[in-house]
Amino acid sequence: MITISEQAQAHFAKLLEKQPAGTNIRVFVVNPGTAQAECGVSYCPADAVEDTDIRLNFTGFDAIVDEESKPFLLDAEIDFVTDQMGSQLTLKAPNAKVRKVSDNAPLMERVQYVIDSEINPQLANHGGRVSVMEITDSGVAVLQFGGGCNGCSQVDLTLKEGIEKELLNRFSGELAGVKDITEHQRGEHSYY
Repeated sequence: MITISEQAQAHFAKLLEKQPAGTNIRVFVVNPGTAQAECGVSYCPADAVEDTDIRLNFTGFDAIVDEESKPFLLDAEIDFVTDQMGSQLTLKAPNAKVRKVSDNAPLMERVQYVIDSEINPQLANHGGRVSVMEITDSGVAVLQFGGGCNGCSQVDLTLKEGIEKELLNRFSGELAGVKDITEHQRGEHSYY
């Protein structure tokens, strides 16, 4: 579920030496599954562990994860990096904002997951987003753009050269194409 590098494990073990006996770390997600999701790590005293918590064993300590955070911490990585700027603990949780779906989930859910986890974060840089409205019987993903994408002069390029290529590559044999059903109206919200 969570990978903690040897350097990060050593860092945590050193920090925990100065804490009361039985203290571990807690890894959590605040606002999981939303655009406002934030990951964190804190000390976890022995009396703060709940019966429903998951305990992951590492060298010199355990990582405690609450049940709600668990699916959003799938594939999370914690590292401790030292470079010329100093030392830094990094936590990457690619599924914190969007719950990972299984490989055998319905096609629409899998497509929306790729859009939410990989495409929408890029579109958000321009104030935009995209959603899957349906997948037709002929395998066409029908998309709706919003925010800064609505009325943007680059939306066709984004659709065909970005989103369609990525989705057709990911879902080869399952998707035949994409179609935009947005009624684009230029305005102050448009990125270009």
